[in-house]
Amino acid sequence: MLAVQPGSNGHLRSETDLRLHRRTLAGTVAGFAIAALLVSRVDLEALLSTLLSADYRFLVISLLIFMLGLFARALRWQSLLGGQLPLHRAFNIMNIAYLVNGVIPLRIGDVTRLFLTVRANKQIPFMYTGSTILVEKLLDVLGVALLAMFATVAAPVSAELRYLAILGAIFSLSGFAALLIMARWRGFTVYAIGRVSNALPLPAGLKPDKLAREFLDGLQPLLEFAPLARALIWTAVSWLLSVITNYVLLLAFFDQGDWVAVMFSIASASFAIAIPLVPGNLGAFEFSIVVAFTLLGHNELDKITAFALAVHAQNILVYIVTGGLGLIFEGVSLTQLRSRVQCLDQPSA
Repeated sequence: MLAVQPGSNGHLRSETDLRLHRRTLAGTVAGFAIAALLVSRVDLEALLSTLLSADYRFLVISLLIFMLGLFARALRWQSLLGGQLPLHRAFNIMNIAYLVNGVIPLRIGDVTRLFLTVRANKQIPFMYTGSTILVEKLLDVLGVALLAMFATVAAPVSAELRYLAILGAIFSLSGFAALLIMARWRGFTVYAIGRVSNALPLPAGLKPDKLAREFLDGLQPLLEFAPLARALIWTAVSWLLSVITNYVLLLAFFDQGDWVAVMFSIASASFAIAIPLVPGNLGAFEFSIVVAFTLLGHNELDKITAFALAVHAQNILVYIVTGGLGLIFEGVSLTQLRSRVQCLDQPSA
């Protein structure tokens, strides 16, 4: 499904490379602009002093908890896949996707995960895997929205921000419920997609109804109590571990932690990295955490910025190590993955 005839579309490949470079340049400029704004507000000497005097014993603890969070996410995805991938391969592929999101712009890690899953088990349909990833995304959006809601309800923030967080949680729940309804009324969903596709000028050979059936197959486990419960439990565990990870790391810079600020900063950073800018979202990630803490009344900008840098560095370090090991175990390279993903962005010859 993902194969491309070599040499048949070199011109298209060049155009794709050009588009990718333009997007990367635009994202990099935006990312550095945000970073420059943050740097202009920070006392660099105080920031360096804070980084050097931090208690990095807490970093070791937070790294271990971070790894437990990754295993929880791998267990969730394996459960959504119906156990069609061994846990170690689900873990490797997921970490490779996180690594790709960190080093290649436009957050194409999920496309990479589709390719690697089909490569690992050709019996898993492409759209089936896509549906499990979509469910993951909705569950994570729901987790982020709930974190934001809990944080804004507990914190002294404006009523507008509190209502926005509550609406986000309601919207996320609605999206997840919509998927469950589509899966429950499978026949009607496929019929409706077929009728709509018949009225559209779609490319020859494209079978939307077949793709829809494969997609809905990936949602079927959610109609049973046990798989749905596992997905919700592992989602809750993974986000709880994320909160604990950042709280522990916060203690490296502050004498006392702030659970509300940690939850709000995680939600803020999650929304920031959803926008594909410079690889790794350098600048935007740190800025979102600083904004979250300052909105809650924290004014020690050097410590907040140091914490934000440490969180981001920890994320990147873990993804490089686990994603790099995943590449070795799966027998692929970033260059091969980049080539495959670019092929998906090209029109058929």
